[in-house]
Amino acid sequence: MLDIPKLLAAELSLKPSQVQNALELFAEGATVPFIARYRKERTGEMNEVQLRDLLDRYTYLTELEERKAAILKSIAEQGKLTEELQTQIENCLQKNELEDLYLPYRPKRRTKATIAREKGLEPLAEWIKSLNQPQAPATALEPEAAKYVSEERGVRSAADALQGASDILAEEVAEKANLRAYLRDYLIQSGLFVSRVKPDYPEGSTKFEMYRAFQAKVKAIAPHNLLALYRGEAEGILEFDLEFDQEAVLEYLESQEIRSKQRPIREFYRAMLQDAFNRLMKNSLISEVRAAKKQEADIESIKTFEANLRELLLAAPAGMKPTLAIDPGFRTGCKVCVLDQTGKFLEYQTIYPHQAEAQRVQAANTLKTLINKYQVELIAIGNGTASRETDEFVGEVLKILDRQPIKVIVNEAGASVYSASDVAIAEFPDQDVTVRGAISIGRRLQDPLAELVKIDPKSIGVGQYQHDVDQKLLKKKLDETVESCVNYVGVDLNTASKELLTFISGINATVANNIVNYRNQNGAFQNRRELMKVPKLGPKAFEQSAGFLRIRGGNNPLDNTAVHPESYKVVEAIAKDLNVPLTQVTQLAEQVRKVDLKKYVTDTIGEPTLRDILAELEKPGRDPRAEFKYATFKAGIKEISDLKPGMELEGVVTNVANFGAFVDIGVHQDGLVHVSQLADRFVSDPKQIVKVGQVVKVRVVEVNEQLKRISLSMRSADAPNEKRPTQGNSGKSKEKQSQANSQAKPAAPTLDDLKAKFNRRT
Repeated sequence: MLDIPKLLAAELSLKPSQVQNALELFAEGATVPFIARYRKERTGEMNEVQLRDLLDRYTYLTELEERKAAILKSIAEQGKLTEELQTQIENCLQKNELEDLYLPYRPKRRTKATIAREKGLEPLAEWIKSLNQPQAPATALEPEAAKYVSEERGVRSAADALQGASDILAEEVAEKANLRAYLRDYLIQSGLFVSRVKPDYPEGSTKFEMYRAFQAKVKAIAPHNLLALYRGEAEGILEFDLEFDQEAVLEYLESQEIRSKQRPIREFYRAMLQDAFNRLMKNSLISEVRAAKKQEADIESIKTFEANLRELLLAAPAGMKPTLAIDPGFRTGCKVCVLDQTGKFLEYQTIYPHQAEAQRVQAANTLKTLINKYQVELIAIGNGTASRETDEFVGEVLKILDRQPIKVIVNEAGASVYSASDVAIAEFPDQDVTVRGAISIGRRLQDPLAELVKIDPKSIGVGQYQHDVDQKLLKKKLDETVESCVNYVGVDLNTASKELLTFISGINATVANNIVNYRNQNGAFQNRRELMKVPKLGPKAFEQSAGFLRIRGGNNPLDNTAVHPESYKVVEAIAKDLNVPLTQVTQLAEQVRKVDLKKYVTDTIGEPTLRDILAELEKPGRDPRAEFKYATFKAGIKEISDLKPGMELEGVVTNVANFGAFVDIGVHQDGLVHVSQLADRFVSDPKQIVKVGQVVKVRVVEVNEQLKRISLSMRSADAPNEKRPTQGNSGKSKEKQSQANSQAKPAAPTLDDLKAKFNRRT
């Protein structure tokens, strides 16, 4: 069997000791964030990406080994396991390769071949196979086949016997691993995905218009195009096929399987191979290729979702300040909630600023009263219906105030999902869903990460075909992203919700709930060691979680840093050498920078960890997220009808896809900046230019009110239109593309190549 650690080291370009130590830490129950942050010496400073890649590949190979053992046992029980086959199976590195080898031995339902064997036709098939040799004498097949005619067995003629023998040989050919692997690769390299809109849908009646007469190379199709084809097929609008040169496939099979020069044998084999491919191979190979390309598209789509989610979760917080949150509305009014500097809900009012003048005046007075009463510093306005009108109304109110809070329009995607969730009901059982939604809008301005972890990531609005991809893989990757972000930032132990605590390394839902209950019963935690008093939070959970939990104003300043309690003694030694009390060591950034690291290296704490410790002591309790910025939407531009080509606007990136970025410009409909319009240069990956939450300046290129489509550009107004390369060459020059092609895997042979090869062999 495979030496998995050795193989992983080679595949991932790691040292064997790095792989072995990381796997040991995983086996001990350590999490990726903990290992990446606090076990750098053991892993050679592997980062989170490397650790997750290692764990994913280790899981894959472990499952592969388990499958190999089951397959070897099955074949051995059939008495068909040879040394050569065992070696092939043991050396497999991919699951589809393994299943190809197992295919001839897999228990199967009754097939034409099994029926033929039941009729006693296997000897005839073996006899015909023996004639398929270059030097075999000329032999007529019918006389030998006639010997197998038997009314009792259901073989009524020599033709029936030959057909049965053909069925047996066809199944053997269809199950050959090397042929299947070659043809699978041929379909990928040379095939075309082709789609058509069904006749029931006239032109202009469907959102899949660009796929009405669409085709793309299988090997080069963009992930979003493939996922769109799958969705169109699932919705019954598109017919979606994989087309290829079937004659080339049959020529290849003949070149591989026909060795005889005798015409009867060659004609028999040609018919048999055509049947083998059309009946037994074609559909399954197409399905396998489609599944493989779908998996690739899923992975790329999920990667994009991960990147967008990370940017959204790590968006700069406006800060924990008294906040007034507004969920706008016309007829039903605007729901207004006030939150204190910890996010605690204080008061709720409904105002009607968009109806009669008297109600508008009353709404203004209500806002002024709330702002002054609670010393509001932030105003969060949801970006849904009536958001721009509400924004203007609030702006009018602020003009007459001496002290003006910061006013921000907040993306409310997912707020309605949260407001109806069990989490929201548990938090605010006595409040209406509209109140809960407004609270969520306000909290996501104060601290996006703390609030958004309560919402299913698929409902936040930053995905690309998220409902069409592998849901199990999507959940796994998004959960990993949330876990990574939460632990990267760290959380305030005395204010964090149980939902936020659940994502901290080493803490599960039960322990998170116990932490909140302990805090409610005993008051704020004064130090990290007090965590050990929380029910079910044992030494292992403490080790994994303590460094990511912060205590502000506790009795140990190190508890408000990312320094792990296991390293406190090192910090105490540094403080002693600096001749300052431990309580002051976090205030001496200049002196800390001059510390000689080598002096404090121990068997368990090396220079990587010491560098992290010094960085924390220089800026204790700092938030690693960026500085807070917000967009200012242009006055008077409220609806899509207000837009005109050439307008220059400010907006916020709400989603990034493989084909471009969506930007909120304040008209209730995001505009699209196509990848070709993101910069004055060629852009292969939009994520290299923009990220979710980024404030950008755009220019309106085209507006289609009927379809509610807005085309935007971030290119200079005088920049020449650049012709984008065709799909598949990624903008490379002809010379570079030629070099890349020469180094790439050889392309599948053309029909002429196969014919020449076949003619040489015969």
